[in-house]
Amino acid sequence: MQILIVEDEKRLADALKQILIEQKYMADVVYDGNDGLEYGKSGIYDLIILDIMLPYKDGFQVAFELRKSKINTPILMLTAKDTVPDKVSGLNCGADDYMTKPFAPEELIARIKALTRRKGEVVLDETSYGDFNFNASTNQLSKGIKSVHLNFKEAEILKLFLSKPEVIISKEEIITKVWGYESDAGSNNVEAYISFLRKKLHFINSDTEIKSVKKMGYRLEKSF
Repeated sequence: MQILIVEDEKRLADALKQILIEQKYMADVVYDGNDGLEYGKSGIYDLIILDIMLPYKDGFQVAFELRKSKINTPILMLTAKDTVPDKVSGLNCGADDYMTKPFAPEELIARIKALTRRKGEVVLDETSYGDFNFNASTNQLSKGIKSVHLNFKEAEILKLFLSKPEVIISKEEIITKVWGYESDAGSNNVEAYISFLRKKLHFINSDTEIKSVKKMGYRLEKSF
């Protein structure tokens, strides 16, 4: 899962990023409203954590302009402002939830899970597709009595396929979702990890395939 943090307090932003990394999320950080809006408009994020008091554009403006641009990414407003009018303003501008500083990391993670669950892009701990099972908690891929462990990147790519099976996913989307918006990863990285995943599907004797679609990307397909 890819999360954007828009927070001008660099120490807090770095702490937030570390919390998310420990939970195996990918996170990008920007420090002002202009960058927050630009990054948010890319549409690659599963969630945006958005402060209100930001340079150039405040969080209310960023949320409003994202919604005006038809960006439906869940927005969690994180701010020191805790009055009812501030909360109402944030929600009216398009935010989905609201947390005040200071916060407990456990509550932050719970809110993130709740918001992304509403979006319908969270893969459950136990997922079955075609003839295989995938446990997102242990990163175990299995069919019958055969199982194999996926490394972090392999698991993130499989989660992306499972979030929209039968849909063609481009290499560019895989890079931004799995490696990050500013990563220097390229097509060769994607091809290598797709190859690893295919070998592991073969290892468990799965007939489900990751099909290459010429000049477009890849698609997860059940065997019939």
